[in-house]
Amino acid sequence: MEKQTGVVKEASFFSGALNEDLTVLTYLPKSYSPLYKYSLLIAQDGQDYFRLGRIARQYESLLENGGLENVIIVGIPYKNVQDRRTKYHPDGEKFPAYKRFLAHELVPFLDREFPTYQVGQGRALIGDSLAATVGFMTALDYPSIFGKIIMQSPYVDEKVLNAVMQYDAEPNLTIYHQIGEKETDVKTTAGEVQNFIEPNRKLQKAIEKKGFPYTYEEFDGDHTWTHWQPLLPKALKAMF
Repeated sequence: MEKQTGVVKEASFFSGALNEDLTVLTYLPKSYSPLYKYSLLIAQDGQDYFRLGRIARQYESLLENGGLENVIIVGIPYKNVQDRRTKYHPDGEKFPAYKRFLAHELVPFLDREFPTYQVGQGRALIGDSLAATVGFMTALDYPSIFGKIIMQSPYVDEKVLNAVMQYDAEPNLTIYHQIGEKETDVKTTAGEVQNFIEPNRKLQKAIEKKGFPYTYEEFDGDHTWTHWQPLLPKALKAMF
């Protein structure tokens, strides 16, 4: 018999920044009580993190073994591949608006709805591939709102590297960065084949130069959930 887990609530959220309705999935752990304070873990590719990453079950398992903070997991799903690209890609039309949505609309909504810590170190962004990229770029723009970032195989281009090099706030952002050694021929949603590992190694150097609290990990694998899913517990434990 499967263990009891928490509950995923689905809500519709209107974003003024994006001028559209978005789905917000919120996982409240089985021990949830409004009497406690909670950190927030906000996932882009939200549906994928719940279904393919099994993030809620993995978190509950870690929580049972002790030592983890109380966390509410929030997932923002994408509507389709094109929608994902316009919001998550640095060149996407809705990329700046999506970052504003996360910082100025989603966070105040979650702070109103749930007993959160309401400080940067109490909020983490997580994502894979382009979803990691938009999370990272949002945290660089709003370091006082988001204090932690987990990147699983982010897409990295010159805009991403320049954003790190131009960052001039206090390097208080705690970063956990994973990339596969076999991510040499990644087929992107634009239909191109790109080397992900080399730009990620450049990103590693840029982040280290800035002096952020930083964990960099190369794994033996490619650009798939086959590898991201089992790597999640390590990142969650490090961050929470």
